[in-house]
Amino acid sequence: MKTNRLLFMLLGAFLLSMALVGCSKSGQDDQVDSTAKAGKKSFVFARGGDSVSLDPSEVTDSESENVSQSILETLVTFDEGKTTIAPLLATEWEEADNGLTYTFKLREGVKFQDGTDFNAEAVVYNFERWMNGKDAAKFPVYASAFRGFKGDETHNLQAVEAVDANTVKFTLKHVMPTFLKTLALTPFSISSPAAIDKYGEDYSGHPVGTGPFAFEEWKRNDRIVLNKNKEYWLEGYPKLDQVIFRTIGDNTARLNALMSGEIDMMDGVDPGNIQQIEADKNLQILSRPSLNIGYLGLTVTRKPFDNKLVRQALNYAIDKDEMIKAFFGGQAVAAKNPIPPAVEGYNDDVDAYPYDVKKAKELLAEAGYPNGFSMELWAMPVSRPYMPDANKVSVFLQSSFAKIGVKAKIVTYEWATYLEKTKAGEADSFLLGWTGANGDADDFIYSLWHKDNIGSLNSTQYSNDEVNELLTEARSVTDEGKRNELYQQVQEIMHDDAPIIPLVHTTPVLAARGDLIGFDPHPTGRVITTKIDFK
Repeated sequence: MKTNRLLFMLLGAFLLSMALVGCSKSGQDDQVDSTAKAGKKSFVFARGGDSVSLDPSEVTDSESENVSQSILETLVTFDEGKTTIAPLLATEWEEADNGLTYTFKLREGVKFQDGTDFNAEAVVYNFERWMNGKDAAKFPVYASAFRGFKGDETHNLQAVEAVDANTVKFTLKHVMPTFLKTLALTPFSISSPAAIDKYGEDYSGHPVGTGPFAFEEWKRNDRIVLNKNKEYWLEGYPKLDQVIFRTIGDNTARLNALMSGEIDMMDGVDPGNIQQIEADKNLQILSRPSLNIGYLGLTVTRKPFDNKLVRQALNYAIDKDEMIKAFFGGQAVAAKNPIPPAVEGYNDDVDAYPYDVKKAKELLAEAGYPNGFSMELWAMPVSRPYMPDANKVSVFLQSSFAKIGVKAKIVTYEWATYLEKTKAGEADSFLLGWTGANGDADDFIYSLWHKDNIGSLNSTQYSNDEVNELLTEARSVTDEGKRNELYQQVQEIMHDDAPIIPLVHTTPVLAARGDLIGFDPHPTGRVITTKIDFK
C-alpha cells in the first residue's frame, strides 16, 4: 500500500511539474509573440527572383540593386517620391566651367562597414575601377552613362580627383545634362576599396558599403540576410535590427506568406488579388507612380526579325486592351512608345499600332511569309513591376500570333541566365522591361536602344544611324526643349522601325503588413529600408 501510495505521489508530482512547465512555456511563447507584434525588428521582403550580384556596378536588374541599396550608398540620391536630386554621401556640390566640372563636398566622419574611412580617395578608387574597365558587360551602366571606358574616343569622364580628404572633383570632356542624376543611380554606389582588394572577383558576394545594413549571408535562390550597421552615420537610423530578402518565385505563394505573417512585404502582386488585400485590415497596398515600360523585344539580327515588315506585323497582331483587362487588373495602360508618358520628351503624336489581324497578315505576305513562320518567345521567370506575370502574358502573345500564322514556342530560363542570353542576342523575341532610374528619356532610350549598348543593355541588337546620332546629340545639349524635340524624333523613327512591341506602362503595387511605416514607394522601384519600422 505504501508503495502504491508513493507511486501515485510521484506520478502526481510529475504531472504537476509538466503542467507547470507547459504553462511556463506557453506564457513565454505568448510573451515573445506579443513582443514581436509590439516592436518587430526584423523586416522580411519577398520578391520573385534572386539577385544576380551584390556589386551593383556590374548588373542592371532591380533584384540585385534593391538589395545593394541597403548596403551601399551613392554620392547623391533622389528625394522621397521624386526624381529630383538630394544629398547623401555628398552634402553639397558646385558646377563650373559651363557644366564640365563638378566639385563635391563629402560627408565627414563616415566609415565603411569594415571600419575603414569613407573619403575622397575612396570615391576616386571606385570611379577609376569603373573607368579603367574593358568590358561593357562587366560595368554596363558605367559604359552606357559615360560612353565607354578610359582610352575610348567617346569616353566622357576626363578625370576624378581628390582635392582633399573630403572634396572630390569630376571633370567631363563634354556637357552631360544628366550627370547628377547618373550619380544617383545604384550602380554608382561607393564600395570599400579595402573590401574590393580583399575579395577581388568574389566581391560581388561580399559587398561592403556605408549603408544602414551590413551584408551577413546569401543562400542562393533562398535568402539574403543583412544586419544593422550600428555605426551608421544618420542618427537614429536604421530602425530595424535585420533585413531579409526572400526569394519566393510564385506570386500566390508570396501572398500566402504575407497573409500568414511569414514575410512583411512583397512585390509582384497579381492585380486580381488587390481587392482581397485591400479588404484585409492587417494588410495594405502601396502603389508606385508609373515610370516603366514592359515590352516584347525583337532581336533584329535574327531572321525573320531582321525584316521591318515582320516586326510591324507582330505589332498589329496584339490586342493590348484585352491583354491589360485580362492580366493587369486596371493597373496598366497600353504603351505605344519606348518611354512612359510621365517622362519629358514623350511623343503623344505618335499613332499607336491598332489591333488589326488583316493588316498583320498583309504585312507578313509582303515580307515573304504568307503562311507565317515559327519562332521562340522567351518569358521572364520572375515577376517584375512592369509585368507581374510574364508567363500569362507570353501565353496571350502566343495565341495572338497564332491568329496570323506565327507559331511561337514559349521558352524560359533561370533569371541570371535569361538576362545573359538576351543580352547576347540569343532570343528571337523576349519579354523584358525597364523601370526608369532617374526619370529622364536618356535612361530609357539611350540605355536600351543605342548601338553603343549592344551586348549589354541593348538586347534587341538594334542600331539605326539616325537614332544613334539624335541620342548622342541629346546628351550634349542642356536646353530641355531641344532635348525633348530630339527624343520625340527618335520615337517616331523607332515606331516605324519597331525593334520592340511596347506593351504596357504599369502602376506597380506592393503589399505589406498593415502596421509597416517609413517605406517610400519610389517611382524608380527602389527598396530603401533605412526608415522602415512597425507601428
